Amino acid sequence: MSEAGQRVLVVDDENAIRRYLRTALTAQGFTTFEAGTGIEAINAVLSNRPDIIILDLGLPDIDGIEVTRRLREWSQTPIIILSVREAEIDKIAALDAGADDYLTKPFGTGELLARMRVAMRHLTDKTDEPQLEVDGLKMDLSRRLVTVDGQEISLTPTEYDILRLLMQNAGKVLTHRQLLRQVWGTAYENEMHILRVNISNLRRKIEPDPARPHYLLTESGVGYRLRF
Repeated sequence: MSEAGQRVLVVDDENAIRRYLRTALTAQGFTTFEAGTGIEAINAVLSNRPDIIILDLGLPDIDGIEVTRRLREWSQTPIIILSVREAEIDKIAALDAGADDYLTKPFGTGELLARMRVAMRHLTDKTDEPQLEVDGLKMDLSRRLVTVDGQEISLTPTEYDILRLLMQNAGKVLTHRQLLRQVWGTAYENEMHILRVNISNLRRKIEPDPARPHYLLTESGVGYRLRF
């Protein structure tokens, strides 16, 4: 996928970070816009219509998590958080608010670009396609059929729903709370044991070696990600 002409909004109150990202992204063919506060970021999304947003959490006016929450009320533009905060609680809060991914500073430019490609691909992918496929793992939504390397796998309805969500968001972290809310409902948001049991059962069925998962990866303390 060519990056030429794609528009990136960089939101950070540090001039040095904005300058670094502007140089790195421009060299890759992106068109960049900048904001130093949360209010500037929201206004810039309205005026510049970026294809993706790179957002710091520690802004001087509105916290980046609140910026994410407000943007998600009316925009589905991919958001990647860049922050010095490494605590799981911050990552979970940002992802639950609607961020697509989370990178801690310092970060590698190559990794940031890879995460950006995945996030933007989600926006263009049609998640209602009748078939989903990730590296030999296939799901036929119309027939509710799951196969691994051509071999049919029998899943419970709950296991199927978990796998469908992960495949529709392949490469993206889904938090424990997001999975529990979407599969079981809001009353089960804190029932981590139910999720862990079903993930374990799912791995036994789809993984060549459940002890060393190839497809279904754990993001420690945060949630799960399907390998893209």
